Amino acid sequence: MSLLEEVKFIGNNLVRPECVLVDKNGTLHISDWRGGVTLITKNGNQQTILAKGKFQPKPNGIAIHPNGGWLLTHLGDDIGGVYRLYNNGELVPFLLEINNDPLPPTNYVHIDHSGRIWITVSTRLIPRILGCKPNWKDGFIILIDEKKPRVVADNLGFTNECFVHPLSNQLYVNETFSRCMSKFDITSDGNLINQQIVAEFDVGEFPDGFAFDIDEGIWVTCIVSNKLIHIDKYGKKKIILDDSNTKHVSCVEKAYQKGILERKHLDNIVSTKLKNISSIAFGGTDLENIYLGCLLGKQVASFKSKIRGLEPSHWKTKTILNKEFLNV
Repeated sequence: MSLLEEVKFIGNNLVRPECVLVDKNGTLHISDWRGGVTLITKNGNQQTILAKGKFQPKPNGIAIHPNGGWLLTHLGDDIGGVYRLYNNGELVPFLLEINNDPLPPTNYVHIDHSGRIWITVSTRLIPRILGCKPNWKDGFIILIDEKKPRVVADNLGFTNECFVHPLSNQLYVNETFSRCMSKFDITSDGNLINQQIVAEFDVGEFPDGFAFDIDEGIWVTCIVSNKLIHIDKYGKKKIILDDSNTKHVSCVEKAYQKGILERKHLDNIVSTKLKNISSIAFGGTDLENIYLGCLLGKQVASFKSKIRGLEPSHWKTKTILNKEFLNV
């Protein structure tokens, strides 16, 4: 039996479960395109918490807040922002502008082991599909710590998920349409310097989400090609899962190279089982369970890994440093 055949599915009627996180109790926290978060306990109980009120955010990335609830990135058609969602459904704006300009559609938010908040914006172009082409680099990363929110890295190739490695204290980020993963050193004042390419990806491989393992490896989900790729500590890549359709990938690749990608290329998938996997999280008491979020499915895929994941930051995150945002 191939590993793809061993993949099982969790949850029912999820709506664009792009981002999945797992807490220390084994509960899955999954972004819900209807405007909130769906929780699935290890016993299979499922609960969806949607934002109250007329405004319904479109959560792309989520972060488990150390004081309860979540931070959500709003991937609107023409505007973005980060919001705080409480367990009772109350929704409060968290960050809606930077340098006095409204945030464009916002991709991801990460709270690291020190309580710093990192936010990615993939592109300034609207609609953002215009930024899905080679050599277009206008994505950026925002930091919130004890100082005011500020851009700490710019001119990136469609910034997607980002995480700070808890051991090296370096920030890693996927540049989806530059088809690479980068890492930065973090200075004492939070600036990102010494950008290095961790890995480059091949035809049809557009890196989206990732997670660290205990062997200094990185697991990367690729949209379109529907691949899960492992990068070891030496930079060697190995395909763990591959549910791609050669004809479909070739069609998308041609459009990408010409700079004419459309939503139809990304909002469609030809596969046997996986539905355009977009994120990955390790969970379980031994951190050997892998969970895969996706763009087009209604469930979260899962399988057992032979390599344990590294404990995610939200298992031990300190309280957020910036008091201005602490009670937002």
